[in-house]
Amino acid sequence: MGLGLVGVSACSSPPPPEPVVTSPTAAALPHSGAPKVPHPLPASVLAGDPCREALTPDQLKQILGTVPQSKPKDTPGLGLSCDWQADASVNVIYETEQHEGLSAVYELTKPQAKVWNVRQPIQGFPAVGHSTFASGTSAGFCQVSIGISDELLFDTSVSLSSRKVGVSDPCDVAARIADMVVTNLRQKAGA
Repeated sequence: MGLGLVGVSACSSPPPPEPVVTSPTAAALPHSGAPKVPHPLPASVLAGDPCREALTPDQLKQILGTVPQSKPKDTPGLGLSCDWQADASVNVIYETEQHEGLSAVYELTKPQAKVWNVRQPIQGFPAVGHSTFASGTSAGFCQVSIGISDELLFDTSVSLSSRKVGVSDPCDVAARIADMVVTNLRQKAGA
């Protein structure tokens, strides 16, 4: 590799230093009011296919009354997701690309949220229910984000069936589904 000194005179000053670029993981986590994850799971628990690992067929049948087929989808900037459709729908996203965990949700989603509900920890993992839709949760949608480490999280979202809109709280339903996912991730981690 050359030093690139062609055309530099003896009187010239050295080039300015290149700016230091910090990676998102270099930033202090958590930030923006997000809670610390006291007992994190390893990143490897989110390395698989959410369609096969996030929820079991028995859990899907309990949630949706059926076991719909689904394929993993790459959600750019976030990670792999899985969407199960029946009368209601459930979506799980393994957020593995931002590496800011719940801090990114607190920083980017909270200011836009029509509903922001800090939940009780789910099996010890901090969680927040939210919706950025103008209707809030009245249309039957809620997303719950769960920090499994300060750097990583997964989201569960639910769109209730028309029979359940106005009857069930979609954030409570999404939190119950998130609890199932946490159980499965902990089993995968051997925790």
